[in-house]
Amino acid sequence: MRVLDSEFAKGFCRMCVDGFYQGWHERNGGNLSYRIKDEEIASVKEELKEDGEWKEIGTSVPALAGEYFMVTGSGKYFRNVEIDPAANICIIKVDDKGENYQIQWGLVNGGRPTSELPSHLMNLEVCKKRNPEIRVVYHCHPANTIALTFVLPLDGDVFTREIWEMATECPVVFPDGIGVVPWMVPGGREIAVATSEIMKKQDVAIWAHHGMFACGTDFDITFGLMHTVEKAAEVLVKVMSMTDRKRQTIEPDMFRALNGPFGIKVNENCLYEKKSDKIGEK
Repeated sequence: MRVLDSEFAKGFCRMCVDGFYQGWHERNGGNLSYRIKDEEIASVKEELKEDGEWKEIGTSVPALAGEYFMVTGSGKYFRNVEIDPAANICIIKVDDKGENYQIQWGLVNGGRPTSELPSHLMNLEVCKKRNPEIRVVYHCHPANTIALTFVLPLDGDVFTREIWEMATECPVVFPDGIGVVPWMVPGGREIAVATSEIMKKQDVAIWAHHGMFACGTDFDITFGLMHTVEKAAEVLVKVMSMTDRKRQTIEPDMFRALNGPFGIKVNENCLYEKKSDKIGEK
């Protein structure tokens, strides 16, 4: 089977395009990675080339040794994935130590995997340990979520609570809440480590003044998670543009009432007693 005829490649490309049309990927912003299943890689094995140069990942991910990943290319534009996938994305293999990668398909006009490859692989590694079914890591630049990092405390519990209060579906979609990483230079090991610490327990990490990371078991789940957070952030931005206080909102016991019907357990750390009705005040 041709790589581009596979269902996983079609899903990957669709997610890139969907993210671009949401306005989350200006220029070459954002990146996407997918940990390919054994049976999926076997179905496209004839198209893979194993003679490429092995290059350092920039970190060590031993739990991903020998695995294959589809990732976006560094400096590539999400808007171009739709018209020429093979020039803008690639399949890489991680070596048996989890320290190097080899491009085996894609980036036909040259290039390398996303500059955030260390972050993606470190997060996929911790997610695999938490739940082997988690295979997608997605990073983009949603405007409303980024805007909130300038006005809310960079505290995961506060961010979670304020986002949760904007839509009842939020705690159902991400009951473990949101983590926040303070501003760091992107593309390096430091921000990768900070993000992976969050991903050990949560599916969403916000990078202050930069964007958001999300993980999931498939493309729909991951895109839907990102979409839900950003939609709630948009509502919060609109509320804050009208007032710095809420007349009424969803209260802690209301969130707890969702646990039984939806089979979830909302993060109690985010249901703290507020000192006032002022937005963002813990």
